[in-house]
Amino acid sequence: MDRRKFIKSNVFTAMTAGGLSMLPNFLLGGTQPGEKKSYVEYLEKSAVPKEELDIFLNQDSWAQFDPEVGYILGNYMPHDGIDNSYTLSTVMKDGKRTNSVYVDKPCRINTYGNSFTHCHQVSDSETWQEYLAGHLGEPIQNFGMGGFGVYQAYRRLVRREKEDKNSKYVILYMWGDDYVRSVFRCRYASYYTRWNDYGGYMFHGNFWSNIEMDTHAGKLVEKESRINTKEDMYKMTDPEFMYNNLKDDLMLQLYLMSYDMVNSDVDVEGLTKLANILELPEVDFSSTESMKSTSNALKNKYSFEATKYILKKTDEFCKANGKQFLLVHFDPTNVFRAMVNGEKRYDQEMIDFINNNGYAYFDMNEVHHDDFKKFNLSLDEYMDRYFIGHYNPSGNHFFAYAIKDKIVDWLDPKPITYLQNDDKLIRFKGYLPK
Repeated sequence: MDRRKFIKSNVFTAMTAGGLSMLPNFLLGGTQPGEKKSYVEYLEKSAVPKEELDIFLNQDSWAQFDPEVGYILGNYMPHDGIDNSYTLSTVMKDGKRTNSVYVDKPCRINTYGNSFTHCHQVSDSETWQEYLAGHLGEPIQNFGMGGFGVYQAYRRLVRREKEDKNSKYVILYMWGDDYVRSVFRCRYASYYTRWNDYGGYMFHGNFWSNIEMDTHAGKLVEKESRINTKEDMYKMTDPEFMYNNLKDDLMLQLYLMSYDMVNSDVDVEGLTKLANILELPEVDFSSTESMKSTSNALKNKYSFEATKYILKKTDEFCKANGKQFLLVHFDPTNVFRAMVNGEKRYDQEMIDFINNNGYAYFDMNEVHHDDFKKFNLSLDEYMDRYFIGHYNPSGNHFFAYAIKDKIVDWLDPKPITYLQNDDKLIRFKGYLPK
């Protein structure tokens, strides 16, 4: 069904027995051609067609529903690989991406994060975890998922690591705008105008647990998902539900304003209060340009403060549960390209925080920057070597061997392939076919 027709039909079925529903007047009107949307109009159109949710909830698709973090990996073959290929993307019963290298060995390394952790756009055996496992002689489990923010990865990490008594080493991977994603209540609402869900087979970004600022208390708070059952997912088809649950989502407003996607009906009072809490100077929402610049600065500051909170929580959890924590960062768009152009990275505040707190840290931005200098290529030509949007198989291989030394130094005891002694060990016990 056409999205616009779908929304109009739901507007009129949203009446109650006691009279008209509490839908705001904007749901019964529209904007003039070429006119930018107001925030409330934008929320109106974020309602999800039921047909897409039917696919997401009832058929094999790229993602599957999860009551805590919104969704995790499903079973699907996206048409998104190298050379016009499809990619085999499958999940095991415990929710990790399917792995096959040395899986009969105890696993002491679990990885969490976003699509660069999950390794979107390659098949199951082409992930950096599988390449690295093959080199180290022991398995590495992949609990990453495309679209996650740092907070959602943290929540999945806590849930899994409470159960997993074998893993001692935990990797949390941060990419690009993961800082921002942590704060969204429903990331789908931030990108639905620019993303093709392929009829529901690539649907994701639904309501999830998040972190946000309580502007009354002046502190960050952790929030549970506003949808925690499959049946309740169909609430997302209702424009009124989307409006009521996102009308005061300050991060969503900041994100849309920073890209000039909405220009009215935003909560200026709430945003100003947020800026005061975060001690952001020069707040100005009076014109289009000042609104964009202020929103971008406040969006970054808000997301950085949230990420600092999450990293502290991750570190505390790992220490309390006898686990070691390695933080990985890569942002090929906003950081790596800026570094190549000799510009200051926009998230330097976060890097300073990481270093000042002594977190074990691996910066892939620096690795690519050094590698780029070895070639006589344009930046675009260099990117084509490793990327098809996400890493291609060569990119994942490059990452695996870039982080290899950090991992080997980290592990105790060393992987079997790095044991250096003169003992006459039978090293193939458990490695040969029975």
